[in-house]
Amino acid sequence: MAKVYVFLADGFEDIEAIAPIDILRRSGMSVTTVSINGTDQVTSAHGVTIKADTVFERACLDDADMLMLPGGMPGSANLDSHDGVRKALLEQARQGKHIGAICAAPMVLGHLGLLKGRKATCYPGFEGELTGAEYTAHTATVDGNIITGEGPAAAFEYAYRIVELLKDKDTADTLRHGMMYAHLMNG
Repeated sequence: MAKVYVFLADGFEDIEAIAPIDILRRSGMSVTTVSINGTDQVTSAHGVTIKADTVFERACLDDADMLMLPGGMPGSANLDSHDGVRKALLEQARQGKHIGAICAAPMVLGHLGLLKGRKATCYPGFEGELTGAEYTAHTATVDGNIITGEGPAAAFEYAYRIVELLKDKDTADTLRHGMMYAHLMNG
C-alpha cells in the first residue's frame, strides 16, 4: 500500500488538501497529515481548523512513497520557510521518490531547484517561482517523480493523477466515475 504524507501549515488551501486526502484514501492508500506548526491543530486559509494525524517533529517519513504540499497562502510560504520540510523534500527527490505540490506550493520545489529542466504547473502568477521549469498551465502536470497542480479547481484531477502514479489508471478511472467526476467533465 502506497504511503503519502501531506504537510499542513497554517494558511493551507482547504480543497487542495482535503480533496486529495479523500481521493487517495478512497483508493486504498495510507495518507498521513503532518502539521508543521508544532501542534496538531492547523487552520486553513479560510478559517477551518483541522486536527492533523501527527506533527512534523514526530513524523517518520522514511517510508514515504510521496510527500505532498497543498497550496494556499500563506500556507505555501509557511511550508517554504520550514527547514524540516525543505530537507525532507530534498531527500525524497534524492531517492527518486514522488513529490506532489499544487497551486502556490510548487514554488517550494522551484526554490529548492527541484523543477530545473522539468515541466510544471501552478496557480497563475506563481510561474516566476518555478525556477528552471517549463510552465505548462495545465490542470495537472507529471514530469518524472514530480506532479504539480494548477489550483483549487484542479484538486480532483491532480489527486486522480496521483492515484494513477502510485496505484494504477483503472483505480483512478473507477474513482472518477464513482465520484461523478467523469460525468461532470463530460457535460
